Amino acid sequence: MQITAVYQEAILRKYPEQIVVAIARDPQSKFNPITLGWTMITSGDPPMMAVSIGLPRYSLEAIRMSRSFVISFPSLSMASDVLYFGTNSGRDVDKLATCGTMTQPAAGIDCVLLSDAVANFECELVSELETGDHVILTGAIVAAHVNQDSTAERLYNLGHGQFGACSRAS
Repeated sequence: MQITAVYQEAILRKYPEQIVVAIARDPQSKFNPITLGWTMITSGDPPMMAVSIGLPRYSLEAIRMSRSFVISFPSLSMASDVLYFGTNSGRDVDKLATCGTMTQPAAGIDCVLLSDAVANFECELVSELETGDHVILTGAIVAAHVNQDSTAERLYNLGHGQFGACSRAS
């Protein structure tokens, strides 16, 4: 498909969209987060989720090496960290240390959870599917965690460089 002005306009109408952060231990043994705009549940039984990561991304290398990753759904209070995670490479900087992001150890894999996220899912890498310039990584969920602060709101990409919360349906 040729990318046209109509295609570009249509893409802008997809907002608001979810934001997730995937985290994996990198080859230097630091935990590397990346901000992503695509995730989905791929199976309920057994529970599995997938993320899509661009081919040149350092985080893809980290997940492939560690064979596991965490999918975190960040809270509204994490907007500046999430922006930093998505605009800086773990090849060059320790993103969690630079931001001072609060983490806690994962229970079932060698990784960390984002303490302020509304939910975290620990995943073991099951499969990969190359899709053009991205790779879809599917993980078996081995543990799930929920933020005990019921007032924590989930962060969304509102488009045009804006982040915010979306109202929940009752």
